[in-house]
Amino acid sequence: MKNLFRLALFIFIAIFIAGFLFYQWAVNPVNKKDKTEVVFVIPQGQTAKIIGKRLLQEKLIKNQLVFKLLIDRKDYAYQLQAGDFHLSPSMDLDKIIETLVHGTLDYWITFPEGLRVEEYAEKLNTKVDLNQPDFILAAKPYEGQLFPDTYLIPQNASPEDIVNILIDNFNQKSPTKDKHLIIIASLIEREAKHQQDRPLVSSVIHNRLNIGMALQIDATVQYIFGKPDSWWLKNLTAQQLKTRSPYNTYQNPGLPPGPIANPGLAALKAAVNPTQTNYLYYVSDSSGYNHYAEDLEGHQENIEKYLN
Repeated sequence: MKNLFRLALFIFIAIFIAGFLFYQWAVNPVNKKDKTEVVFVIPQGQTAKIIGKRLLQEKLIKNQLVFKLLIDRKDYAYQLQAGDFHLSPSMDLDKIIETLVHGTLDYWITFPEGLRVEEYAEKLNTKVDLNQPDFILAAKPYEGQLFPDTYLIPQNASPEDIVNILIDNFNQKSPTKDKHLIIIASLIEREAKHQQDRPLVSSVIHNRLNIGMALQIDATVQYIFGKPDSWWLKNLTAQQLKTRSPYNTYQNPGLPPGPIANPGLAALKAAVNPTQTNYLYYVSDSSGYNHYAEDLEGHQENIEKYLN
């Protein structure tokens, strides 16, 4: 019995020592002398198990199981970031894991629908040290084509690089490349707060354009007077509505010379496919819903009902 106990104890100790030595081997670098850096890319939503398998395949770690055990021990399973990471075979397992959790070379940023280029610059500046004037200079010619979406942007991306990323996304997702329709979509985005209103606002814009009637859209005048901390003025004065500018659709028939904001997919679709109506007017109530009329008399009734 004593011999059996000693044998079992010996086996247990041998397994423990072997496991300990294996663990020590697995957490050490693949090659301490190889400091060659590679960019390891983690797509959004990839699991720790798949990441470990890929790290092993690229000879950045020694053992996939120990990687997963260490991830679980640190409670990092849901903290591994998507993005690009600089890794090398000279990094030990702890260093690799910490880099995957804290050391991404990219940043996530979301641009909501209806922002102008200057607002994009301000949002970018909250994520990365960006030269805002340089970005505005690079992006302004593409107002309307900087597709609103969530992006993973490299930390070292130049203003031009960022603009190209946004435009590429627009080219992939937009239902139209027509300049006039993109301008109309930007007007819809600023004028329609709710999805149900977008095709109807589009209808009003198309109807007015078809008969040569001035659009008289407040957002175009807001675009003229936009400035930091107040890019979209809420209460325009009668004098501001008389401002001489090609963007003032109160003073000029037809479309403004360019988009006034960056429209999302719904506004772009509405520009391409307006609802067929005879509406020429609309007014927004306190909840942002629009009410439509075919003539000035009906418009005045809506003003009295929803604004007074």
